[in-house]
Amino acid sequence: MSVCSDGVSCSRLAPPGFCFSSQADDGSRMLRFCPVLLVLMLPACGASVVIQRDAQFDVTYDDTVTSDNQTIYSYNHTVSRNKTEGVRVSVELLSESAQSPVLFVVRQKQAVLSFQVPLILRGLYQRKYQYTQVGRTLCQPPTKALAETQFFYLDVSTLSSAGVHYQLRVSRVDSFTLQTDKKFSFNATPSQPQFFKYMFPDGVDTVIVKVNSQKNFPCSVMSIQDIQCPVYDLDNNVAFIGMYQTMTTTAAITVQRKDFPSNSFYVVVVVKTEDEACGGPLRFYPLLPDQLLDPGNRSKTLDVIVSPAINSEVYVMGMLFCLGIFMSFYLLTFLVACVENKRMNRKREGLLNADTSPAETASLLGKASVSPYEYGSFADNGSTLSSEAVTDSLASTDGNCGCMDRSLESVARSRQESLSSVEEDDYDTLVDIDSDKNIVRTKKFLCVSDLARKDKRILSKKYQIYFWNIATIAVFYALPVIQLVITYQTVVNVTGNQDICYYNFLCAHPLGALSSFNNILSNLGYVLLGLLFLLIILQRDILHNRALERNESTAVECGIPKHFGLYYAMGTALMMEGLLSACYHVCPNYTNFQFDTSFMYMIAGLCMLKLYQKRHPDINASAYSAYACLAAVIFFSVLGVVFGKGNTAFWIVFSVIHILATLLLSTQLYYMGRWRLNSGILRRMLNVIYTDCIRQCSGPMYIDRMVLLVMGNIVNWSLAAYGLIKRPNDFASYLLAIAICNLLLYFTFYIIMKLRSGERIQCLALVCILFTAVVWGFALFFFLQGLSTWQKTPAESREHNRECILLSFFDDHDIWHFLSSIAMFGSFLVLLTMDDDLDTVQRDKIYVF
Repeated sequence: MSVCSDGVSCSRLAPPGFCFSSQADDGSRMLRFCPVLLVLMLPACGASVVIQRDAQFDVTYDDTVTSDNQTIYSYNHTVSRNKTEGVRVSVELLSESAQSPVLFVVRQKQAVLSFQVPLILRGLYQRKYQYTQVGRTLCQPPTKALAETQFFYLDVSTLSSAGVHYQLRVSRVDSFTLQTDKKFSFNATPSQPQFFKYMFPDGVDTVIVKVNSQKNFPCSVMSIQDIQCPVYDLDNNVAFIGMYQTMTTTAAITVQRKDFPSNSFYVVVVVKTEDEACGGPLRFYPLLPDQLLDPGNRSKTLDVIVSPAINSEVYVMGMLFCLGIFMSFYLLTFLVACVENKRMNRKREGLLNADTSPAETASLLGKASVSPYEYGSFADNGSTLSSEAVTDSLASTDGNCGCMDRSLESVARSRQESLSSVEEDDYDTLVDIDSDKNIVRTKKFLCVSDLARKDKRILSKKYQIYFWNIATIAVFYALPVIQLVITYQTVVNVTGNQDICYYNFLCAHPLGALSSFNNILSNLGYVLLGLLFLLIILQRDILHNRALERNESTAVECGIPKHFGLYYAMGTALMMEGLLSACYHVCPNYTNFQFDTSFMYMIAGLCMLKLYQKRHPDINASAYSAYACLAAVIFFSVLGVVFGKGNTAFWIVFSVIHILATLLLSTQLYYMGRWRLNSGILRRMLNVIYTDCIRQCSGPMYIDRMVLLVMGNIVNWSLAAYGLIKRPNDFASYLLAIAICNLLLYFTFYIIMKLRSGERIQCLALVCILFTAVVWGFALFFFLQGLSTWQKTPAESREHNRECILLSFFDDHDIWHFLSSIAMFGSFLVLLTMDDDLDTVQRDKIYVF
């Protein structure tokens, strides 16, 4: 036997790899097995010395290691099947400049953990950060016995010829197992991550794990991993398995028991070496390839709490609540239809029982064979019924009566020079006044009859194309969208990367493969109310066609010409908005945000077209040109989302196009399409400026139109200037705001001009207007809460997350879905009913504005 250095004796007779320690802690000479893994390159005992120590928990060991010796610390602890205790290894390197790192290898019963000190962690652009303090938690191996004593060994070695001084401490983690609804606070750094164990209690199938911090930075990662060794708890490997999120102040992951067969999981929290993933400042590039950077103080205090999530009963209540709200509109519509039918029957009976002569009754209830002007003389000749009463009675008899000649004394503005659709004083010698559209459309005051000259069958087919085109667009748009979002959800479920989707994680209830079922369910209102609107339009369409078949004068010669193609398109667009919004909320992010907004542009555009069509049925845009313009809007939306963020050139180009489009549309509306964009446009513009502004100062010929267009240009130029100056990150919402502002401006102008022209708004339409305005106000309030935002990083977006506020199932954005679908449905009803008061008024007495 020979004596080796450090008091360790080596037997020549012993097999290679066996040594006797003469300095055992208990004073006895014990046979120890030197790990073959660490001494394969040390065949001779004199080449290296292996020192083994029986170490104790919660004792700090100061020691030195060189390439000539290595130390093995032996620990034993009792592992219980019913109790989980964590073991944490903390190491600090005391030597300032070591030639080689010190390698620490922890050998457990079913796992091996190794790390080096100083620990080198990499950031972007191959930046390297050095940490001399390292802390790692050991995972507890499972045991089938009620209690079992297990050993684990900690090997310390280095290739440095000079001695490297280090400090080692192994301690038990008493609070290793998290308790339900109990907050636990801890500290973590990039080199000292933390993880804890949670076990599902009986009767709880879903929990939500929340991690919070008072500081935004340093950036952190929260991960949920299965109970297995090793645990991936470093910045460079935490994304390997399980589910994970980056976080600044808040992170939340919903965990289901079915995903973890062991009924337990690890909650891992890692502090990242850099903050770019959380939207932090970008640091400089490394000056030298191998330069080590000082990481600074990156300690972070965090709180973790695990709470039970909702159960199946809440899911059922949420679905029943959603269905109940929107099915109540079907019931309400049915009741209103019954009440309206009953009211009409009562008025009809009252009209028949009125104290009138047989001749007067026959005149009042005559069919299309009676001249519509006879009703005007009947009202003017001192009948027992006033003109307004006759109008009401006619409106209540399903169009069986003739048209009413609207009294001009009730017109709010002076239009005595326009007593009919033909201005005889101006065109008394013109033979083609009824056929030349250049003459008709350039009159100072127009009536609907002037712009309703085309064959109604041709116009009906023209506007039906709106419906068939949007139905075709919906099919070809929705199929790839559905395929894409399914792929998104699959990637999220397979990779566990929850930074892909921007949910409100504090209120995201999964169902099957869907991560946020509540956000999808709340879009049901768009589909159901869109279908209800289509049914209402179908009923009106059928009644109108029956009236046309009977050749009733109210359907042929009175009221706003009824074309339902745009209404069908609006209802289809509302249903598609619900479908695509649901697809977007399967995995909301900046790459698919256009799914949620494309049909919003469609709805805004179709509503403006319908408003214009009411008084301009002959000259409204065709479906092909309208959808081509909407396609251009969506194209710019995609470009803005991809390239618009902070791109000055893009905003300049877009602002110029926005202003030019506004000017061209203004010219088109002002001249009713009677102008041409050709080489002579500049000469004609100069001629108009010279004659109207220089030669004689005359006001605009079409004052009402000019007021609308001036206001529209002011609004659009202001929006263009705002976009160019502010350059908002959310370009899609900015573009949608432009469309909504123009729609509201035109709608307000329409209402004002309607009232100025002596027309009135019936009770049903007035109720719809007031109800819709109130609902829109509440809807916008919830929309502006901003529970998440894809303009920022996922970690920054989660700072806006909030708890559920309705039935523990729906959040603020879900309520926005509820209210906005109701408000859109109400807006459609306003467009449908606002001109019902004109159903018995001759079209040459209905003014165009």
